[in-house]
Amino acid sequence: MSFPNPDDLTRFIVKITPDTGYWKNAEYPFFFDIPADYPHKPPKVTLQSPCKIYHPNINLQGNVCLNILREDWSPVLDINSVIYGLIYLFYEPNPNDPLNHEAGEMFRSDINRFRLIVSRTLRGAEYNGVRFPRLLK
Repeated sequence: MSFPNPDDLTRFIVKITPDTGYWKNAEYPFFFDIPADYPHKPPKVTLQSPCKIYHPNINLQGNVCLNILREDWSPVLDINSVIYGLIYLFYEPNPNDPLNHEAGEMFRSDINRFRLIVSRTLRGAEYNGVRFPRLLK
């Protein structure tokens, strides 16, 4: 966890590095923006640019589709719940509620092709006219 502005504790970055799954061994920085009416409203969480990944629940602009950041948010949830939810998206992506519809469809219909595209894009390949940053060696 890091704070770009040490005087503002409502905006910070959490770096997640999955140890298993399609996106393992790369570091993903998520920017958290805590609203003034937290915990009654969820934090806004985005994958920080220039990090970009091919994932059913994270679009190319870094927006995250996680139910506890939307309709399932409750004031009893906390930042740790959100972090665990993000980690879970890397272990168990949800192709049935995709933000990246193409990735969700491919995950459901051709998992081997999906795995190949994720692997290539993590190594900096271009896919569908989009250049992905190299996140793996």
